[in-house]
Amino acid sequence: MTDENNSNEQEDQNQKSSAGLEPDMNEAPREDKSLKVGARSDVNLEALLKVPVALTIEVGRKKMRLDDLLETQEGSVIELDKLLKEPLDILVNGALIAHGVIVLAQDRFGIQITDILSPEERARSL
Repeated sequence: MTDENNSNEQEDQNQKSSAGLEPDMNEAPREDKSLKVGARSDVNLEALLKVPVALTIEVGRKKMRLDDLLETQEGSVIELDKLLKEPLDILVNGALIAHGVIVLAQDRFGIQITDILSPEERARSL
C-alpha cells in the first residue's frame, strides 16, 4: 500500500506542476521581465507590453463650416493644412510621437518613420 500511496503522491505532484500550481524544477529559469518603478513596486513589463494602443497616421486637418461640408460630393477635393512634401504625424493614443512619409509596402500603404520626438516633446503634445 505504501508504494501505491507514493505513486499517487508523485502523480498528484506531476499534475500540480503541469497545472502551474507548483514550479517545475526541471524547467529552465525565465528571464526576469519586471521593471523597477520607484522603490516600492514592481511592474510586470511582459504584461505592460501586451497593452493595446491605437496608432494613427494623420495626413492633415481642415476646419470647415457645416454648409460647406454638406455641399461636398463624390469627386470633391478638400484641401488640407499639410503641404505635399511635409511629413505626416504619427500618433499613439492621440499623442504625437513621430513623423514619417508614406511608402508602398507590396500592395499596401506603409509609413517610414523619419523623426521620433524626444520624451520632452512627446510630453508637451499630451
